[in-house]
Amino acid sequence: MPQSTNPETILQIDKSTFIGKGRHRECYVHPEDPDKCVKIIVLGDQTETQREQAYYRRLDRRKISWSMLSRYCGDVQTNMGPGAVFELVRDYNGEVSKPMTNYLPAADEPDADIDTLLNAITTLKKYMLDQKIVTMTLQTKNILYQRTSPTDGKLVIVDGIGNSDYIPICNYVGFMATIKIKRRWKRFEAFLLKNYGHNQTLRRMLENNHT
Repeated sequence: MPQSTNPETILQIDKSTFIGKGRHRECYVHPEDPDKCVKIIVLGDQTETQREQAYYRRLDRRKISWSMLSRYCGDVQTNMGPGAVFELVRDYNGEVSKPMTNYLPAADEPDADIDTLLNAITTLKKYMLDQKIVTMTLQTKNILYQRTSPTDGKLVIVDGIGNSDYIPICNYVGFMATIKIKRRWKRFEAFLLKNYGHNQTLRRMLENNHT
């Protein structure tokens, strides 16, 4: 179970360690642990973060596999305000992993990474269905492609986890979670087809795997 750090300890975030920004939060490398990051709210309140953290705690109690999901590690106070600590996804060479969009082909041409990436997309879908992991949405900016070797990699979700339903029944009923996950994937695959469907390899994979 993630544990909050001492609220009297103030982490000093160096803005030069900025990693990326979502709708409400900015992400920085943890100043005391290069394998973790700190997400800090810059727009809005704690509502989204609290909802997300409650869902992460539920996943932790279920003892899921964290192989394709960045793990929540607790809360901290920083010089920029309250922060949430997560595992930082890094490639085999130590570099911070990049969003999957960096590896999606811009044209229908041979690409050394495309087959590995396509396998990673299929594997991520199976992982989410097997582990019953629900997301608010599936967006390429929230999914990193972690290069585990020069020729291999996997996708890791780093944001957008949880369920905002007024009565979140799919958090408790497995087959309802499966329905929601498949619905999210249908929309995600439609997005990929619309934006990257010019690559015939990607198109064939999505059309063949569509459920």
